Amino acid sequence: MFALRFLSKEKFDNYDDYIQNGVPNVPENFNFAYDVIDVLADETPDKTALIWTDDTNETKKFTFRDLSRYSTMVANFLSDRGLIRGDTVLLFMRRRWEYWILMMAMHKLGVIPIPSTNQLKSEDIKYRIDTANVKTIIAFDDGHIMDEIRTAIGSDDVRLIESDQIASALEYYPDTMQRVPNRNTDTMVIYFTSGTTDLPKMVAHNFAYPLGHINTAMFWQRLDDTDIHFTLSESGWAKCSWGKMYGQWLSGATVFVYDFARVFNAHDLLTAISTHRVTSFCAPPTAYKMMIHANMSKYDLSCLKKADIAGEALNPEVYERFYDKTGIKLHEGFGQTETCVMLFNNPWHEPKPGSMGMPSAGWDVQLLDDRSRPITDTSVGEICVKISDHRPIGLFQGYHQNDKLTESVFRDGYYHTGDVAYRDNDGYYWFVGRNDDLIKSSGYRISPFEVESVLIEHPSVREVAVTGVPDNARGQAVKATIVLNKTFTPSDLLIRQLQNHVKSRTAHYKCPRVIEFVDSLPMTISGKIRRALIRTLDSAKTSIIEPIKENVIEPIKENVIEPIRDTLGLNKDEEKKEKEKIETEK
Repeated sequence: MFALRFLSKEKFDNYDDYIQNGVPNVPENFNFAYDVIDVLADETPDKTALIWTDDTNETKKFTFRDLSRYSTMVANFLSDRGLIRGDTVLLFMRRRWEYWILMMAMHKLGVIPIPSTNQLKSEDIKYRIDTANVKTIIAFDDGHIMDEIRTAIGSDDVRLIESDQIASALEYYPDTMQRVPNRNTDTMVIYFTSGTTDLPKMVAHNFAYPLGHINTAMFWQRLDDTDIHFTLSESGWAKCSWGKMYGQWLSGATVFVYDFARVFNAHDLLTAISTHRVTSFCAPPTAYKMMIHANMSKYDLSCLKKADIAGEALNPEVYERFYDKTGIKLHEGFGQTETCVMLFNNPWHEPKPGSMGMPSAGWDVQLLDDRSRPITDTSVGEICVKISDHRPIGLFQGYHQNDKLTESVFRDGYYHTGDVAYRDNDGYYWFVGRNDDLIKSSGYRISPFEVESVLIEHPSVREVAVTGVPDNARGQAVKATIVLNKTFTPSDLLIRQLQNHVKSRTAHYKCPRVIEFVDSLPMTISGKIRRALIRTLDSAKTSIIEPIKENVIEPIKENVIEPIRDTLGLNKDEEKKEKEKIETEK
């Protein structure tokens, strides 16, 4: 396992041993493409590094020798196109195989890639061009993105390189080059955040960043050289770096990539895992919910041994249902675009369903109160990383070309994540929400995720977002915006049952006083719920929705009653009383 060359020990006896001795050593002037990929190409040239397939069943396999040679050839091609160290390049490559070769080629040149999702519109692209001073864009033409790019470029002096030119470069350009020097503190890659609360920010990572993902792959995902690992993310998100490149190759694993153009579904995912004998899988909760609702018994998943979850907090019900179907315990991890994995359920402790786990080696994670003082009990505080003594490997350098914003998160000797959690008596961390998402009602601080976790257990709820709405008496009231499963219809009775469901499982003050049924929730292009937009729309309303009946879209229908009665144990007399109570309130 190549990662062991950067660690002081080959094996850790327990979690404390890992914390004391698991911090990677970073060589001077480290460059992942030269010092890992090229070395692996010399030592294990025929080891499969990448398996790529798409939804037409085209399949390609690349060894470490291939990655080394092809990345050098493409580096020569990019240099021939005038790209030099420090230039910024927008990449729109979806999940195309050329992406991995391009990334290694740019690392060799010192050119700074800015991976971007193909879901962007021209306004988004224009913002990125202007903000990052981009002069070159490399894109795979998926029938949509080229039009958006050309609209964004307009008359600007921006060069556009199409991905088929990358494939052509593998036929004509030499596979040797002189090493381009770099420092560990040089910017290696920039990611734009998904912009859940503000305009997207440019997160700059340096050349030491890949070694931070030893924690991600070797210890959280528990990978070794026998694994074929599949992380679902598109190349435009930092999760691709987390799960489809650096740490996985350092751990000796083969990266599996499934590129799809059509709408993603559980059948495609399960078929890909079964066909290509994937041993390790990582995805956000949405993917696991899709898998759970599919008939998983139709697929041979005997190959799958490990599964991890990130991107959104894990609902315990998802954990239990996936475990029942597969016998695999989901290991949740937590981090940001700005970090590597900083909290995770580790190999030495039993995972707790819904918990983010414990800190990574080298990450002094603390919970701070409003005055930046450490919290020592189980109270809620902001997740922060102490940096006064040292900066963890994998923590971003700052927000590119935005010193003011950088200073706002690096202060008082800490990196402030803006996320809120509590730590239980066993040392496990539990996600509460974004600082801005916390609901402050009648003196209580309420976690949206906690209420969402309860509501999602109800059979009627497909998706839910919990936010605070203005309330004259309480400051804020809890509101649930819900997308129903197809067999349910909005009604007064359903609202009351959902409220009772929450009250029966958690404190009454967390019960949503307002419930709104919608066809879909507002999402960022990375699939995260835009709670800030929901709050903004609610605040813009001229009056506060207080009576529950005003949220009802349709009257009671008989086909709604049966599933609720079956689930909650209502008999017909109780049902009649519920109806009479609602009519009286009206």
